[in-house]
Parts: sequence; C-alpha cells; structure tokens
Amino acid sequence: MSEWIYFIHPPRSNFAATMTPEERAVWSDHFDRLQRLFKEGVMVLVGPTLGETNTGIAVFEAPDEGAARRLMDEDPVIAGGFARGELRPFRVSLLRGRDDGANP
Repeated sequence: MSEWIYFIHPPRSNFAATMTPEERAVWSDHFDRLQRLFKEGVMVLVGPTLGETNTGIAVFEAPDEGAARRLMDEDPVIAGGFARGELRPFRVSLLRGRDDGANP
C-alpha cells in the first residue's frame, strides 16, 4: 500500500464561516464518508487548516495512483464542484506511537 495526501481547497476565504445550507449539507456528507473510510482503515489522518484559509488535508493509503485519484474524485465536495482536490504521493516519515519507541 502506498500513502497519499489530498488537499481540499475550498471555493473562497473564510469558507467554514460562510457556508450556505447547501454547502453545509455536502460537507456533512464529505465528513461522514471520511469517518467511514477512517473506520475501514483507509484514512490515516484527516482535518482542516484553521484561520482564513480552510484547506482540508486527508492522508490515506491506496494501492496505486489510479485508486488514490478515484478516492479523492469520489469525495462529495470534489465530485459536486464544492471544492478543488489536489492529490500528491506522500510518506509518513514519523508517526507518534509507531516511531517513538512506545510500541516495541
């Protein structure tokens, strides 16, 4: 399995504070999907940056770039045109609990 990251670029500054009801509904579907993928062991880390620019970040595992791109493109906010996705290969170099000697 390879690691990937996708950035979720919202359509405007201060997006989290200015979402319309329609945007809120789609972003709720987006988060429900991320929670499901996390429980399935696909997602490693998920969250938004805070402040004026609310870029989302999703670190996940996929067997290849095609599968990674499909996972990103099927995100409801990207598929629906509510955000722009940006996919990149990624490597988790240090992970708390994995690389700090806590787990022998």
